[in-house]
Amino acid sequence: MFWEKCMKVADFIINYLAGCGIREVFVVYGAANGDLIDAFTRTTAIRYVAVMHEQAGGFAAEGYAKVSGNFGVAIATSGPGGGNFVTPIQNCFYDSVPCLFITGQINSQFLRPDPCIRQIGFQETDIVGTVRGITKYAVMIRNPMNIKYELQKALYLMKDGRPGPVLIDIPLDVQKKDIDDVSLLMSFSPHSKDDVPDYDIECIDKQIDECCKDLGCAERPVMLIGGGVRIAQAVDELIMCADILNIPVFPTWNALDVVTSDLPYYGGRVGTYGGPGRNFGIQNSDLLIGIGTRISGRITGGNVKSFARGAKKYVVDVDKALLRREFQQVPCDVNIYCDAKVFLERMITRITKFPIRRDFSMWLRKVIDWREKYDPVKAEHFSRGDIVDPYVFFRILSEEMREQDILVGDCGGNIVASNHAFKTKRGQRNITNNGNSPMGFSFAASMGAWFAAEKNRTVVCTIGDGGFTMNSQEVQTFLNYGVGVKTFIIDNRIYGITKAFQEVNFNGRSEACGPKGYNPPDFVRLCGKGYGMRTFVIERNSHIRLIIREVLNTEGPVVCVVQCSEYHTYEPKIVGWKTPIEDMYPYLSREEFKANMIIDPLPGCGWEDPEMPKGSEGSERESR
Repeated sequence: MFWEKCMKVADFIINYLAGCGIREVFVVYGAANGDLIDAFTRTTAIRYVAVMHEQAGGFAAEGYAKVSGNFGVAIATSGPGGGNFVTPIQNCFYDSVPCLFITGQINSQFLRPDPCIRQIGFQETDIVGTVRGITKYAVMIRNPMNIKYELQKALYLMKDGRPGPVLIDIPLDVQKKDIDDVSLLMSFSPHSKDDVPDYDIECIDKQIDECCKDLGCAERPVMLIGGGVRIAQAVDELIMCADILNIPVFPTWNALDVVTSDLPYYGGRVGTYGGPGRNFGIQNSDLLIGIGTRISGRITGGNVKSFARGAKKYVVDVDKALLRREFQQVPCDVNIYCDAKVFLERMITRITKFPIRRDFSMWLRKVIDWREKYDPVKAEHFSRGDIVDPYVFFRILSEEMREQDILVGDCGGNIVASNHAFKTKRGQRNITNNGNSPMGFSFAASMGAWFAAEKNRTVVCTIGDGGFTMNSQEVQTFLNYGVGVKTFIIDNRIYGITKAFQEVNFNGRSEACGPKGYNPPDFVRLCGKGYGMRTFVIERNSHIRLIIREVLNTEGPVVCVVQCSEYHTYEPKIVGWKTPIEDMYPYLSREEFKANMIIDPLPGCGWEDPEMPKGSEGSERESR
């Protein structure tokens, strides 16, 4: 990295980021970050991307981080600029995404001297205090000579252990200060003991031996894989381990591009919106090995005691707090504090030297039979010729996208349909934000993914009409920078998943989610005539494949409106907090339910009257 001896603080920051391999930074200009933005004019190693809204810039930084494998960076001004970063920071905190958020701050002389004073300077906000609970580190730089130390410290803590966001707040006068001699800046050096994870390898090996012994005795073992496997860069190790064990492997929604649909031991998708297999595989297991997953309520359903109730449960996590039994939704029998990559490497070594001499092929075949028999995409979806069925759309989209392509999904009903119907391929990325799950995420995040991706990879954004309206201003950013994302708006003219929630809980009164109280714009007119974006429309099932191909083969940014006519039937799903996740609506006949449960079903699950919806007294909270 080339450094001039004397340079401004702002120049030092931008040059340091370039030296870390960052190529693009997402910004919205304001007076309080003016020097930071101006610093880009004095280097060709890094550039800014001027977005239309700070929230979109933060989402773009998250998408950039998830695809690049590096961290993402976004810069905002003081006051409301930094305030608009709160949602993206939440995203990164809950999904463990390394991102650096930089905010300009007003001149130091106008900062309030004491918290008892509400405000002195114009657009003064204590952004550090605001985000302290949703960052791994947040600091205001008051002394220019501390800039290298604080920047290095923030970037170290951002990636140490479980990754997450950090924030640096820099007053305008500090940005302007000259550093007379860069070589004199103090560096951050973590203590040697902090630089090495405090894993107890001897204990881990004993736990692995116990797990291998249990595998030798088990009849129906499964693996449950979370997003922590990709964060640990352990995808190859997982595949190798699964190849050796040849047992069913289930992804959480954060790991759909880790355990892909084309793997021979892919067991289906589990949880409250369980996809292929309707949760029968995991619910009938007698040994569960969870890696990089906190086994959340979206996996277990509200009846947590019923989750994999016949299985001995192992969980591997790098977050110590999630291994404390009092904090676990499902208390696990063996809690292994370890990085997923380290665990899998040692597991592979163990089972290579001492093979588990047990054949699980019949059990795997049974799980695959469930997966194929209970595919959420049914023949009747294709028979609706006069409308577009989103399940058909996502299944065909998955068939048309290539192994190296990137799918960025939003939240709400469209992501349920996607995760039910989209079949992932090895090498693809399937990205959304699951922990915070804000509407409008995918359109901005796909921009960051596009900048980070190799240019032979097509980036596809799928988003609902509700989500698109929340960041539609970024159409202009796409045009300004030639962002070649192919965006499909799943336009059902309602908040679909909320409408379904209201039908269960409020006797069908659909307030404020459409058609009453919510009425989105004509997206073809908005994007095509308003912004000048190339647009397409899909109006029938029979048009889907042809138009998807045309969209994917079109150069530059494209918006395609997929007209879904108030569709809001997302099935299979559980209804109510008391329902075990194998007992999904629409319910099976009593005979079929009994035939699929190897372990004893719980009383009240598909026995008394399987046609009667159960659990409507308290359905789980739905996102829009």
